[in-house]
Amino acid sequence: MKRKRYPTDLTDEQWQLLEPLIPPAKPGGHPRTVDIREVLNGILYLTRGGITWRMMPHDLPPWGTVWTYFRQWRKDGVWQQINDKLVELVRESEGREIDPTAAIVDSQSVKTTECGGERGYDAGKKINGRKRHIIVDSIGMLLAVVVHPASVQDRDGAKLVMERIRDRFPRLALIWADGGYAGELVAWVKSTLGCLLQIIRRPEGTKGFQILPRRWVVERTFGWLGRYRRLSKDYERTTESSEAMVYIAMIHVMVRRLRPSQAVRIRQPA
Repeated sequence: MKRKRYPTDLTDEQWQLLEPLIPPAKPGGHPRTVDIREVLNGILYLTRGGITWRMMPHDLPPWGTVWTYFRQWRKDGVWQQINDKLVELVRESEGREIDPTAAIVDSQSVKTTECGGERGYDAGKKINGRKRHIIVDSIGMLLAVVVHPASVQDRDGAKLVMERIRDRFPRLALIWADGGYAGELVAWVKSTLGCLLQIIRRPEGTKGFQILPRRWVVERTFGWLGRYRRLSKDYERTTESSEAMVYIAMIHVMVRRLRPSQAVRIRQPA
């Protein structure tokens, strides 16, 4: 009997979009018998719901099977590959070139749990945990993410994530950032990436919250990620798994954007 649908389940249209991006079964050994669509549904359920692996619902594949695929695809770079392809499709759907010419960089400090792994203290945010450094394009699609201890300064963390995009986007000419990235990083970006790092500062004398040009784009991306409860803290033992969870959340954001479910269509204005 077919199980009841969870809100995070992939629709037929969404699965048709993702299926060609899923790696085929490796030759040799026991043939693949698990339903890969259900494996993805399990991973999305966990990421959005914020549960632990062992709390996977019984009508989804066993948690050990789902975790094994998550781990193997993390090691093989599959999550980033799927993300990168969906970024291209989203940009095409917006009438843009596949390769961006501008990007925005920012970080987010989050607490960690007792799971262990790398961590540090962010004195500015007063958070003991990790930082997520991301670079997004001008519409907020994720180009790269690096997770590192929160004690790493923003300028140093920015170098780590910018290394991830080196030689990947030949048309990239401009990167926006806030005042925390000012200083010698500007020259480093110019010499390493051949890009202009433009610092966007708050106008003098302003108080309280204020929307800054271009800066709101990356903040909106963090807002999208905040809907995924597995990202409310960093629950992962390794930073590689933390990065994979960010990619998975963005994959879900983009696939729902490209192939909205019926519920989303109903809420859209006529």
